[in-house]
Amino acid sequence: MSARWLIAGLGNPGAKYDRTRHNAGFWLLDALDRRQPLNLKPNRKLHGAVSKEVLAGADCVFLKPDTFMNNSGQAIRAATDYYQIAPEHVVIAYDDLDLPPGVVRLKQGGGHGGHNGLRSTFQHLGSQGFWRLRIGIGHPGLKEAVTPWVLSRANAADEQAILESIDRAVAILPELLSGQPERAMQSLHTLPAANP
Repeated sequence: MSARWLIAGLGNPGAKYDRTRHNAGFWLLDALDRRQPLNLKPNRKLHGAVSKEVLAGADCVFLKPDTFMNNSGQAIRAATDYYQIAPEHVVIAYDDLDLPPGVVRLKQGGGHGGHNGLRSTFQHLGSQGFWRLRIGIGHPGLKEAVTPWVLSRANAADEQAILESIDRAVAILPELLSGQPERAMQSLHTLPAANP
């Protein structure tokens, strides 16, 4: 087996946030769970729902923080410390205002782009070298409209596009986990010809 990975989805806990755009990171873990049961269980020490499973031959820890988005880094740091996972073996899925619904991007490193979950992760992890799955949710157009936008549900077409992009992200995880990040990015960033 290769070195252990942490796959974390960012979001806000509680039923009232379930279908909001800000919970797109949680949706990715939900999509993974539909393919292969993750058996996530609440863990107070690690500040979230956690499980250990093998995915595509890789030893993985899965995490849904229950700290609310702005303190996501607390749970991520607790999990990386406990399971001794290096930042370059951390994958964080989150909603991204700068990408339209239906687009998802994989990258390693970079800034936080104003995302509070990433900002918190930088502070707690002390590194920017982790992998990101940026799930496009679109932008409302006005800065002052961002908070209500991320904390509300997308329309049916946008939500469907987001869910389809998450399925594509889940499909390339085995390539990333097996040490083929370039191939994973190529697969993810090349849309099928039938799509606009």
